[in-house]
Amino acid sequence: MELSPAPPGLHAEYAELFSTDCLYFLGELISTFDEDVDRILQLRASRKVQLDLSGDLPNFLESTAHIRADTSWGVLPVPPRLQKRHVDVGDTAPCDTQRFIRALQSTAQGIQVDFDDGNCPTFYNQIKGIHTVVQAVRSLLPDVPHISEAPVLMLRPRAWNMVEHNMMVGGKEVPGPLFDFGLLMFHCGMTLFQNQSGPFFYLSKVESFLEARLWNKIFLWTQQKLGLPAGSIKATVLIENVLAAFEMDEILFELREHSAGLNCGIWDYSASFVNKFGHRRTFLLPDRSKYVNMEKHFLRSYMDLLVKTCHQRGALATGGMAAALLPQDLLSGSHRDVLAAVKRLKLLEIHAGVDGFMVYDLNLVGPMQELFQIHTEGKNQLHVLREDVCVTAEDLLCMPAGGVTLYGLKHNISVGILFINAWLSGKGHFFYRGQVEDSATAEISRSQVWQWIRHQTWLEDGSRVVNRRLVKELIQELLVELSAVCHSVRSKQRLNTAADMFLEVVLQRNFPEFLTSYLNQDHTFLSWQSTELESALQRSKL
Repeated sequence: MELSPAPPGLHAEYAELFSTDCLYFLGELISTFDEDVDRILQLRASRKVQLDLSGDLPNFLESTAHIRADTSWGVLPVPPRLQKRHVDVGDTAPCDTQRFIRALQSTAQGIQVDFDDGNCPTFYNQIKGIHTVVQAVRSLLPDVPHISEAPVLMLRPRAWNMVEHNMMVGGKEVPGPLFDFGLLMFHCGMTLFQNQSGPFFYLSKVESFLEARLWNKIFLWTQQKLGLPAGSIKATVLIENVLAAFEMDEILFELREHSAGLNCGIWDYSASFVNKFGHRRTFLLPDRSKYVNMEKHFLRSYMDLLVKTCHQRGALATGGMAAALLPQDLLSGSHRDVLAAVKRLKLLEIHAGVDGFMVYDLNLVGPMQELFQIHTEGKNQLHVLREDVCVTAEDLLCMPAGGVTLYGLKHNISVGILFINAWLSGKGHFFYRGQVEDSATAEISRSQVWQWIRHQTWLEDGSRVVNRRLVKELIQELLVELSAVCHSVRSKQRLNTAADMFLEVVLQRNFPEFLTSYLNQDHTFLSWQSTELESALQRSKL
C-alpha cells in the first residue's frame, strides 16, 4: 500500500484517520474487491458497445423475470430511525463544516452526507470531510445534538467511476467508493449501530443488479470484519441511469437484507439517455429549461414505476432534491413564487406516493415537512401500492417533444463552465440564478450541448444551428459577462481554463461517460487543485 502525505493543514486529522489498524482494514477491503470493481466497469463498457453495435434498446430482462414475478419476497423492514424519511438535506459536503453543522441542527429527518455529486473530491476535501463525519458521530462537534437525536446521516461515497489518486494498493489507484466507504465504516460503523443511527448509505450511479450484488458482498464482508450483525448496514440506491430503471426489482432483491429503498432524481437520470443513446437522433433530448421536468411522460413513468416497485417489496421510495434557493426577504413576491413552485413539484411526488425527498436550502425543510403532514398519514406511504401503474419499456424510453432555445443553450453552457470553475477551486457545487448547481446539473448541461452539436440541431426559432462556431461565440460572451465579477487575475485565469475544458468536453468525438471522472483524470484539474490549496493556506496565515 502507498498513501500520499497529509494535505497541508490536516496532519492531525490524517494521523487520526489512517491508524495502523485502519490501514490494514482498508488494504484488505480494497484487495478483496478490487477485481470485482474492474469487472463491473468492464461490464458497463461491454453493455454500451453491445447497444451501439446492435442498435437495440434496453428492456426488462428475461433472465430475471422469475424475480419480478415472485410476489413472495420483500426487503427486510428498516430500523425505526429510517421509517420516516420525509425530508433530507441534500448536497451536504461535510468538508463544508459550517453547513454540515447547520444541517445537524435542523429538524430534517436526514442528511445526505455527500462525497459525490455535491463534493469536489480533492484529497483535502475527502480527509477533512470524513474526519468531520467522525467527529459528528462521536458527538464532538459544537452545538449539535447527540448522534442518536440528530438527523440521520445518509452517507454517500463516490460512485464506481471515481478513483482515489492518493492511495495505491497492489500497484493500482484505489476505487474512490471503497476508500470513502472503508474509512467511514471503520471509524463510524459500530458507533452508529450502537446508537441505532446507522450505518446508512446512499449508493450513487448504480447501473445494474450485478452492481447491487457487489455492494451486498461488500456489506456482508464489512459487517463480519467489524463485528456488526448481518443486515445492520442499510442503503438507498439512487436510480440515476436509464438501464437501472429496467432492473429495480432485481436491485432490491440483491440488497433485500440491506435495502433502505430506491431514489429517483431528474438530471443524472436524464443525462444517462445522452450517455447511452445520445448518438441516436431518435433520442435527441430537448431543452431541459423548457421541456424536461418530472411531469413529462418518460420521467413520470420512471417515478411511478419506482414507487410501485418499492412499495410492493416493502421498500421506501424517495424523490429527488429541490435545488431552489428561497429569497431572503420572506415578504417578497419572489419568495412566495419560489416557494409555491417548489411546493407544486414536490406535491406531485407526494401524490405519486414517495416517502420523502431532499432539499438543499435549509429554509425549505419546514415547509416541505408541512406538505407531508397535510397530504399524508403516518411515517411513510408504504401502503400506497400504486396498483394503477403499468409501465412499459416504451413508456420509459419515450422522449419528450420540444426543441432547443437560445436561452437553454446559454444556460447549459454557463452551468457547465461554472461547475468546472468550481471544481478547479475545490468546490463541488455553486449557486446560479436562484438554484444550487452540482455535478448532476453539470452532467445534463454538458450532455445536451454535446448532443445538440453532434446532431447539428437548429434553434427552435430557426435562426441558427448549434455547432462549434455558435458555442464558441456564446462562451466568449459569457466570459465577458463573468469577467466583470472576477476580482483577481487568478480567478480570471481559472474561469478561462474552465471554459477551455468545457469546450474540449463538448467537442469530443466520443461522449465522455462522466464529466466528474473526465475532470478527475485531467492534469489541469489535478494541478489547479494543488495550487488553489496552497494559495488558500497562505491567505489564511496572513
